[in-house]
Amino acid sequence: MALYVFKVIIIGPGAVGKTSLLHRFVENKFSFRYKLTIGADFLSKIIDYNEDSIVKLQIWDIGGQDRYKFLRSSFFDGANGALIVFDLSRWHTFEELDDWVSDLREYAGEKIPFALIGNKVDLIDKRDELYERESAEVFAKKDQTFYVETSAKTGEKVGEAFLNLTERMLKNVDSK
Repeated sequence: MALYVFKVIIIGPGAVGKTSLLHRFVENKFSFRYKLTIGADFLSKIIDYNEDSIVKLQIWDIGGQDRYKFLRSSFFDGANGALIVFDLSRWHTFEELDDWVSDLREYAGEKIPFALIGNKVDLIDKRDELYERESAEVFAKKDQTFYVETSAKTGEKVGEAFLNLTERMLKNVDSK
């Protein structure tokens, strides 16, 4: 039985739901109270990936406010994968993602796998979001990653996002 330990960072602008995604995935909980992440916080989760592999994810929730930007290099160091999150109900957060991808590549390496997460899908009317959704899919294709829309509130596709990233990190290990 193989044991893999991966450091995963959850990054993106402030108030997009990074902390809520972390708690939904690890503890299957959601809180309506917004609490600013100061610097970083982390939780772990063990996944029985298959009959041959166990994966321990050490998931770091990185504060998204600009005032913590100077800490990113130390928090990103040693990461095996990332979830880059934006808020579907506040489209301007999507427009900040180029900077996050740039920092990720600079501090964690060019080849680090990541997933693009559009969070808070429960807050949007899917019919009105066609143009933006297409932009997110184009962004993901350009960066050779996948895009998924989640809801930390309902749990929709949260596990899928983490598992897809885990598969990509395992492929990275296998290819080395």
